[in-house]
Amino acid sequence: MSEVDAQIAGLDEEIRPAVQRVYARALALVPDAEQGVSYGMPALRYRDRPLLAVTTGRAGCAVYPFSSEVTAAVMSGLDGFAATKGGIRFGHGQPLPESAVDALITGRRDEIDAALDRRRSATA
Repeated sequence: MSEVDAQIAGLDEEIRPAVQRVYARALALVPDAEQGVSYGMPALRYRDRPLLAVTTGRAGCAVYPFSSEVTAAVMSGLDGFAATKGGIRFGHGQPLPESAVDALITGRRDEIDAALDRRRSATA
């Protein structure tokens, strides 16, 4: 069993659907993403870079796109949720809106693509 699948399987049934929803949406939007570990967390990786992780705790969940810029951009249009520099907190009773989840995923994917494309152009 891979890292993300193992994390999800170990979650309480109350919170599992909220976490599964975020990862499923990420895989739908970025089908090339692979399960792995980033910064010690089970995560999805894209082009060998961290794409997204979801953590759980007593206070609920947090989604981390591994980018403070993406987090800030999404939070600027999102009310009623708390954030850290790198992630947005949510609970099973208050899931992130699908538009916010999509913006986190596509924002980070686009950021990875741009960084790797710049690197490739600089070495060409």
